[in-house]
Amino acid sequence: MTTPKNYSYAKTHEWVQFLDEETAISGITDFAQKALSDIVFINMPSEGDEVTCGEPYADIESVKAVADICSPVSGTILEINEKVEEEPSVINEDPYGSWIIKIGHISAKDDLMTAEEYDRFCEEEEQ
Repeated sequence: MTTPKNYSYAKTHEWVQFLDEETAISGITDFAQKALSDIVFINMPSEGDEVTCGEPYADIESVKAVADICSPVSGTILEINEKVEEEPSVINEDPYGSWIIKIGHISAKDDLMTAEEYDRFCEEEEQ
């Protein structure tokens, strides 16, 4: 499992990379994409939608299951990744290069973990 050190992580298996104090991009982790297996569809939100820490903003469908994608921060969706919307399988190939949403006007952050904390969290979940 790959866990980039310069990202933060939510217990719901989303990553967030802060671009500045009020802007970030977010997607699902390597752990999540492996658990889902072959991703075939994402029900994307719309630009301008509000997102809330820990609350679902989209759902993702794989050959194994459908799962919610939760926001690791509260704010407004500035942009969606159209490539991911058109070809969701890119998340399986590169989960950290395949951001799903760009969030602005960040007003709150969930209990985010460092890469090391997230790795330990995943190890405990696998037991």
